[in-house]
Amino acid sequence: MRDGMTLKIAVSLPDELVDHARRMVAVGRTTSVSGAVAVALARDAQQETIAEFAGDLLAESGGPLTEQERAAARRALGLG
Repeated sequence: MRDGMTLKIAVSLPDELVDHARRMVAVGRTTSVSGAVAVALARDAQQETIAEFAGDLLAESGGPLTEQERAAARRALGLG
């Protein structure tokens, strides 16, 4: 996308990914196969940003979390 505009491109995908995208449309998770591809790419970009942020945090904090810090984080996130 450029300045909020969409750009039409052609891509080749494995059959199973095309089937998955069509299922996403069928169940209402997106309105088109193009939308499914956009959702997947946006999710990937978000994960990349989160990974970069986590790396920056680790660098600033002096290293990996201790087990106590991990347990506190899991509790704070409601994961146990």
